[in-house]
Amino acid sequence: MAATIFEFFGYRADDRSDLAKHAADTEVCPISRETCQKSFNDGVVSGVCAIKPITSEPVICCPIRLYADDYRILSDIADRVFGPNLKLVAGRDAVNYSIDNREPCVAVFGKGWGGELRLPQKSKKGGYFVDWVLAKISEEGDLVEFVAVEVQTIDTTGTYRPGYDALKQDGLVEKTTAGLNWENVAKRILPQLIYKGQILQREELCKSGLFFVCPEPVFKRIMERLGGQEGLVRYALQPASITFAVYDYDLSSEPPNETLIPLKNTLNHSTTVYKVQEAFNNVTLPIENVYRDAIRRALGIESE
Repeated sequence: MAATIFEFFGYRADDRSDLAKHAADTEVCPISRETCQKSFNDGVVSGVCAIKPITSEPVICCPIRLYADDYRILSDIADRVFGPNLKLVAGRDAVNYSIDNREPCVAVFGKGWGGELRLPQKSKKGGYFVDWVLAKISEEGDLVEFVAVEVQTIDTTGTYRPGYDALKQDGLVEKTTAGLNWENVAKRILPQLIYKGQILQREELCKSGLFFVCPEPVFKRIMERLGGQEGLVRYALQPASITFAVYDYDLSSEPPNETLIPLKNTLNHSTTVYKVQEAFNNVTLPIENVYRDAIRRALGIESE
């Protein structure tokens, strides 16, 4: 696997503008407006938002990159679930906002807002965090309804450190050994979605289930693992919903330097946790004796 760094500290890796250079020099993410949270094992801040495999389109590998345009993904979901144009307010501040302004709003719980909320496991030890919880608050300051949101990009394999060094030192985009860890789709992402979806369907105020936000290449790989999008029948929003909210780069027009590449919402597909679980468990098996034949080939023994 080989890839190049596609975005560096928020800007295209080949952007030579003063603004892009300043972001790289200060190591500040233009989306969070804080020091980039991605780092190498030695603690060096990496600044890599996305990588581009040599033979395919760029893939976002930093979740914060999806929070561009002032957390638009959260506003999009709130508009769909609760109605348009409700103000997003951090955590507990939402109650005072609604009462003081005599209008409903959306309380946001998540990193950098009102803090993350943990879903307990059956054993009551540990548990999973939900990335975001959006809760509609009435003008009287009461909890009306809520929805959970997971945001997932993709982990990388190999290393893009040589590409980082080339960009930092000389502003050059060089090929690296970085790849994409698609195995996590089956081993980690899908089991957690199913577990969280099953918990949320038992919540009387969670009327629209779980939203899963991801880049388009991640969604496509998930659909491959689940046997295709056509197998996940569309359903209206309901407590047992899992809604795939897909975002990706809008490369339809080339943005000028000093500009972040805009994102676009390419698809919203609502199904149920049962359909996802059914598809996840429906594994297509290879023909029998594939291990035996592989061992025979490795030993130089002809197959029967």
